[in-house]
Amino acid sequence: MTPVTLLTGFLGAGKTALLARLLRWPALRDTAVLINEFGEVGLDHLLVEPLEGEVALLRGGCVCCTIRGDLKAALIDLHDRRRRGLVPDFRRVVIETTGLADPGPAVATLVADPMLRHAFTVGAIVTVVDAVNGARTLDSHEEAVRQAACADRLVLSKTDLAEAAVTAALRSRLAALNPMAPLTDLTLDDEPEAALLTDDPTGEPSARRWLCAEVPATLHGPVGAVLIESGPVDWTRFGLWLGMLLNRHGARILRLKGLVAVEGVDTPVVIQGVQHLVHPPRHLPAWPDGAARTRLVLIGHDLDADLLRRSYGAFTGAAAVTGAPDAMAADR
Repeated sequence: MTPVTLLTGFLGAGKTALLARLLRWPALRDTAVLINEFGEVGLDHLLVEPLEGEVALLRGGCVCCTIRGDLKAALIDLHDRRRRGLVPDFRRVVIETTGLADPGPAVATLVADPMLRHAFTVGAIVTVVDAVNGARTLDSHEEAVRQAACADRLVLSKTDLAEAAVTAALRSRLAALNPMAPLTDLTLDDEPEAALLTDDPTGEPSARRWLCAEVPATLHGPVGAVLIESGPVDWTRFGLWLGMLLNRHGARILRLKGLVAVEGVDTPVVIQGVQHLVHPPRHLPAWPDGAARTRLVLIGHDLDADLLRRSYGAFTGAAAVTGAPDAMAADR
């Protein structure tokens, strides 16, 4: 299946500028790009020729399409064009969302739609945050908070234009809001890594980062992270707890990530979800740090850490449930 990366970020964060620079990398030559309004973005200088309708070929060999209708129709059309040989073959799709977009519905389309999930799979969610205006944007717009909380990777743009103290404060705020997402500090002089769009969010390197991530233990505001850790659990009982959790609190949970140690299974199971949707579980070939332990991080609104840990212990029967105090990160 073809991985789909969501490139998101609030209005003016610099998504298109980053995308234009990334598409020059040879490693991203076989990429298809979906954008909302082709004539309003700064990729024109990369154009080679229009192919047909709203589809154009970029200088590096990438395919660029505009989304005139809904996302499902655009992806089905792109897949059909590839199957018929009307566009060059591609190994990945990058969707640049609008600045006001919530990543949740796009992920839901990819995960839940029976036509799409046989051809495409969810890749990383990459969120660009403007260092100059990022704090004010997080204060004023729930969409910006959701974009940052759902991210697999965070990219801090315009750091060359912001005061050092402002940038440092924003970095700390983003680390508290989403401790699982590595932060790339991007300036106009930096060369962005192609890995921003090629990383597998459920792969071994990402899993190692999850295990090593520090979840802040300071209460700052209504949006933040809760850490739950334990030994191996019964898979059926864990699934029952997770289903009940999302059924009751799914609207408040923005992101769920973790590795699950399953009783009787030597290798870890990767669990991740966006809002009320959980991606299909994935098995890794080995534990990244050699130790079999369950580690879950939930990011959301007004989460009661003690209640979540008690319910986890009650459902799974885990002998020892540990975790840092609830880590709530400011969203205003």
